[in-house]
Amino acid sequence: GTFRPVNRVDPNTCRTFAVYTLSTATMTFADLNLNKPLLNALNDLGYTTPTPIQEQVFSIVMSGRDVCGIAQTGTGKTLAYLPCLRQYQFLKEHTTQILILVPTRELVVQVVDTIKQLTTYMNLTVVGVYGGVNLRPQQAEVQQGADVLVATPGRLVDLLVSKTIKLKVLKKLVIDEVDEMLTLGFQAQLTTIFDLLPKRQNLLFSATLTDDVNKLLDTYFANPVRIEAAPSGSTAATITQEVYEVPNFYTKVNLLDLLLRRHVGMSRVLVFADSKAMTDLVHDQLAPRFPDQIDFIHANKAQNKRFDAVERFRSGEIRVLITTDLLARGLDINDITHVVNFDLPDEPESYVHRVGRTGRANRSGVAISFITPADAELRTDIETLINQPIATVELPDNLVVSEELLPGEKPQIRMKIIDTTTPRPDTAGSAFQEKIAKNQKVNVRRDIAAEKRLKYGRPIKRSGKK
Repeated sequence: GTFRPVNRVDPNTCRTFAVYTLSTATMTFADLNLNKPLLNALNDLGYTTPTPIQEQVFSIVMSGRDVCGIAQTGTGKTLAYLPCLRQYQFLKEHTTQILILVPTRELVVQVVDTIKQLTTYMNLTVVGVYGGVNLRPQQAEVQQGADVLVATPGRLVDLLVSKTIKLKVLKKLVIDEVDEMLTLGFQAQLTTIFDLLPKRQNLLFSATLTDDVNKLLDTYFANPVRIEAAPSGSTAATITQEVYEVPNFYTKVNLLDLLLRRHVGMSRVLVFADSKAMTDLVHDQLAPRFPDQIDFIHANKAQNKRFDAVERFRSGEIRVLITTDLLARGLDINDITHVVNFDLPDEPESYVHRVGRTGRANRSGVAISFITPADAELRTDIETLINQPIATVELPDNLVVSEELLPGEKPQIRMKIIDTTTPRPDTAGSAFQEKIAKNQKVNVRRDIAAEKRLKYGRPIKRSGKK
């Protein structure tokens, strides 16, 4: 195929950028300028045809220009790193040439695993580092050599500050899901990292493009080429999106219970809650109803248990995994049949990433959202972002609508608070009482000689006579 650039103007920043689109001619990985080690690895993995984002980004990255790649979640943005691996040059010291930043620990492990598979026939060392665990073992591993380093922003800053890693020969910086990094509060760490890195090629990949991301592009990227394999914020056509309008938490639990029992096809279900406390609560309600079929994961759970829960879900050992937005980014499990938004996210961009966990790699999937009356505005924001309405499904006839409410769902009664304390009078006297005149102290300098003359008269001189 051939790439055709079209100049466009960003309405938010008034910045002109080029959008490269590919002709309809079908390409294969063999048509790209890949070396034999990479082609052999792709053949072993069963990959023959690149996705649109992989196809469109290849020649631009190979040219050395900065890139901002926009593509739907699940379209293979990780394999868009291929041109970076194609341009890798062997160094005996195994000094870091490619740095990949991702927002979560789970995504670090996933990207490391993918790159190791792609570089099976290459003499290349891949190391992943992330926070929440002891720094010293990771320092020792990095010091032994890392041609490709995959890191979360906070842990990379730890390595840079401790001077464990030197990035003098760094050639490529890849930032995946940068909007999630900014949402998680990594703005300061990203600024520190950009200031400490040498001149390099910058690559950014995401499904959504926020105002904060645009500011980052304007500040640190050199006239980047924006490649839109899909409009920012769009969802895959293979995902069926549905909404159930429910009144409260316990009705949501009953509805999810009913759907899991009714639909055998809900074999691998990812459930999103809006907080760690809500994740625990949903798990406590559903786990007794589906013994050994449900697990949960959030930031307060130990790292090894988080990895274990993900692997059990990936292998099919458990049917349902309940989580926060922690796993909305980068969880690469192609056969998730359903995504359930138990609570709608506060940011519409998070909805895009949540539902993108299903319908991956051109597979079909279903995204179900439970919406209360208080979520009407959030629903409108989501439909505006994805530029399509979400169909409302009638509640099942046998659904038990609960009257029980959580404390936060109960109506708040606002009453005027009356102050019953007796006010102090404005004319109240002071606690200090003035002394009577005779008891008042007056500092006066006394003339003792004058007082004696007044009392005794003038003294008689020894030499004088009366």
